Amino acid sequence: EVVPTCERYAVRRLPFGRLEDGDVAFFERLMPGRVVTGQEEVKPFNVDWLKSVRGCSQLVLKPQTTAEVSQVLRYCHEKNLAVTPQGGNTGLVGGSVPVFDEIILSTALMNQIISFDRVSGILVCQAGCVLERLNEYLEEQGFIMPLDLGAKGSCHIGGNVATNAGGLRLLRYGSLRGTVLGLEVVLADGSALDCLTSLRKDNTGYDLKQLFIGSEGTLGFITAVSILCPQKPKAVNVAFLGCQSFAKVLETFTTCRAMLGEILSAYEFMDEKCMQLVERHLKLSSPVADSPFYVLIETSGSNSTHDEEKLNNFLEQAMASGLVTDGTVATDDKKIKASHLRERITEALTHEGYVYKYDISLPVGKLYDLVTDVRARLGHSAKNVVGYGHLGDGNLHLNITAESYSHSLLDAIEPFVYEWTARCSGSISAEHGLGFKKKQFIQYSKPHEAVVLMQQFKAMLDPKGILNPYKMLPSAP
Repeated sequence: EVVPTCERYAVRRLPFGRLEDGDVAFFERLMPGRVVTGQEEVKPFNVDWLKSVRGCSQLVLKPQTTAEVSQVLRYCHEKNLAVTPQGGNTGLVGGSVPVFDEIILSTALMNQIISFDRVSGILVCQAGCVLERLNEYLEEQGFIMPLDLGAKGSCHIGGNVATNAGGLRLLRYGSLRGTVLGLEVVLADGSALDCLTSLRKDNTGYDLKQLFIGSEGTLGFITAVSILCPQKPKAVNVAFLGCQSFAKVLETFTTCRAMLGEILSAYEFMDEKCMQLVERHLKLSSPVADSPFYVLIETSGSNSTHDEEKLNNFLEQAMASGLVTDGTVATDDKKIKASHLRERITEALTHEGYVYKYDISLPVGKLYDLVTDVRARLGHSAKNVVGYGHLGDGNLHLNITAESYSHSLLDAIEPFVYEWTARCSGSISAEHGLGFKKKQFIQYSKPHEAVVLMQQFKAMLDPKGILNPYKMLPSAP
């Protein structure tokens, strides 16, 4: 049983209103049959995917329309009731579950595709659409979503946008800050902000949508998204390689970028320990034999002959120059299998016990030094210290596993990892956000003046602080 977050972290409840029978009756009249009460029924919504944080909410609401979200937030604003927005609940920093008894406002039933323009490639949909479903819908039309991540089978596009999720396609298509064209957002007082434009160019005033992208539900509740989708590549190739050192992984990346250019769509790496865990817990086998490091390269283009020729030339050069000791180019079946190995590392780690997760941006040359230093620092007090991630984006996922949660182990990791990252001018969160778990460490990546400005935005848009409280921004001293 997960200890309630407020107890484990000794957080103090802010002076919000408490839920009364009359409140529940109001919501039941507003959306009959879509109000979840009862301890057992609410329980799954209170615990995060990692089972590392737990809230004590007694109420889950499942609106279907923006108008319903407006009415809910207007009511909560008047009654000073705190709200936690929740999508697929696949976040890794405790951002999408309550800390105390906040009302959970779920996008689960807001799953309609509003429109898709096959000429421009612009998709407009509600926030609760599951990423993988959207991708399947687009593939039938010859397009794909500009993002792809391990949790795609359950994460919602609204949550992806609220956390500015990165993932495996960022190297090729950039971040959601570039591909999201417009948003519809309901503010804390219930007023709906319709900035759901489908224009790629619009220089009229401040770009308000950027405030909500990556704001983790603290400034507004995203109800719909307009997003630019790339055409589905006609040719996708995957190469899985073994490298003898991290220096070779880096050199391979430089060569790869130079030789594959515009068709390179992903460059992922993982260490030997990651591979062992995936093989042990998920019974997946590596297409490449024992190596200290593994690299997954994906190319996406419009001409398979041209792409294969480029990829083969690159592999020949990489093998001949000793950068790569073993490698395989994957055909369709194996392609999926090779990508699976990388995507399912997070899942394999959860079988190891408690996982301390760090998602860090660093200068690429220093990326793996952090793993080595943490491994040396922790010695036998941790079961495993592993590193993998989106090397093409300078994004390391550092994971430390132990039999169970230990405060002394956490003290050995934090703030060491954040101080190390700050010394290299890195970011303490590359793509997962700050949520509940990392909000107090924002100063390692942002100057004091920037944090103050963020707090002013929050105070202006959510004066009562009812939207996703206790998250993202540090508590006042």
